[in-house]
Amino acid sequence: MSASELFTPCYKQLLESPLSHWLNTLPQQMDNWYRTDLHGEFKKWQKLVAKLPVTTPSLLDLKQTVTVGAKSDIDEYVQKQIEGLLRQFMPWRKGPYHIHGIHIDTEWRSDWKWDRVLPHLAPLAGRQVLDVGCGSGYHLWRMYGEGAAGVYGIDPTQLFFIQFMAIKHFIGEAPVHFLPLGIEQMQPLQAFDTVFSMGVLYHRRDPMEFLNQLKSQLRKGGQLVLETLVVDGDEQTVLMAGERYAQMRNVWFLPSSKALLVWLQRLGFTDCQVVDECVTTTDEQRATSWMTTHSLADFLDPEDPGKTIEGYPAPKRAVIIANRG
Repeated sequence: MSASELFTPCYKQLLESPLSHWLNTLPQQMDNWYRTDLHGEFKKWQKLVAKLPVTTPSLLDLKQTVTVGAKSDIDEYVQKQIEGLLRQFMPWRKGPYHIHGIHIDTEWRSDWKWDRVLPHLAPLAGRQVLDVGCGSGYHLWRMYGEGAAGVYGIDPTQLFFIQFMAIKHFIGEAPVHFLPLGIEQMQPLQAFDTVFSMGVLYHRRDPMEFLNQLKSQLRKGGQLVLETLVVDGDEQTVLMAGERYAQMRNVWFLPSSKALLVWLQRLGFTDCQVVDECVTTTDEQRATSWMTTHSLADFLDPEDPGKTIEGYPAPKRAVIIANRG
């Protein structure tokens, strides 16, 4: 399969949308990615996706969960075949998914995060939506379930792209697309109605540049949905982690929610609001049979779960809604 075959459905949709100018750069980027960036595992994963059986799902629920088909749609042999292939794409971090009775019990209960975010969104029906750092694409399907007209996720991680393609294999044709890009590779489209960034900001060495990159994708008046790690404190409080935070090496700045509002306002966002704050629990992020390595419980101080193993405040996440001015 060529890059053109992989992404033609996306290109066709873009051509008839307010995002058509993305075609000035995107096809060449995808051709370059396909020719130069793929490692050996990806080629193997592609062959495994191609082996997934074609099924006829009797149900599709993207509104309450991501459920595709019933167990009764297929026989036991096919179900075992599907599960065996899907387990080749471990670790599964974002989900969960239910595919013909197979429960992909992911490390994160991403549905809980969606439940916290959803009540505060401008209605997604008919909107063009971008999810920056979309992981395996779980939230893309939930956005489509809310009626979005075009849903685009970007994430450079090849395993996430393959996991998305595996789920899309069963869901079938839909205006939901995953593009293996980082935000820094995006031209400033200034055309999305809603831009999501959930669980990315603290991984960025320059958070102001990143927030500006998100802003450059929004049309005037469009909505930013920002979900990130925060710490307690006032408008001046920002924690810069040392070499590791909760065993993650690539964590940089953890502002307070109040400081984050100041950042967004300084960058020209309007109507900035903190709509949710909650401490991440070991029920929301944990090891499972689909993600068997260490998870949050291993990253907290065993004597004081209110702290990380390094002594920082334990993970707390906030959801901030803002509009492009």
